[in-house]
Amino acid sequence: MTASAKPLKVLVYSDDVSVRKQVILALGRRPHPDLPDVEYVEVATEPIVVQNFDAGTIDLAILDGEAVPAGGIGVAKQMKDEIASCPPIVVLTGRPQDAWLATWSRADAAVSQPLDPIVLAETVVGLLRAGVPA
Repeated sequence: MTASAKPLKVLVYSDDVSVRKQVILALGRRPHPDLPDVEYVEVATEPIVVQNFDAGTIDLAILDGEAVPAGGIGVAKQMKDEIASCPPIVVLTGRPQDAWLATWSRADAAVSQPLDPIVLAETVVGLLRAGVPA
């Protein structure tokens, strides 16, 4: 990949700004040298998540399962049910035992909190690589 490649758009949804910042800090501007830069779309409310998905410009979404009033697990289920070519979704769960809820939501992956930056980066890079043409 060249530096001039179109940036990948990653939506980060949480009502908690510190969770959004933690995700962005963990992934950085370029989570892997084989991928283009990442442009983050920070979102605090579910209607704006839906608006961004409907626009069709998101390459991957990271949704906070603990967000209120609309949790990321329910939002993931809604997007997977309503968007024909839904981008990959990573759900942040409150604990590892909640991974089954992410499976129910049809999220592509789940990462439990507290966030391990290495696990999050590996998960996101794997999903982005699968969706980026060589």
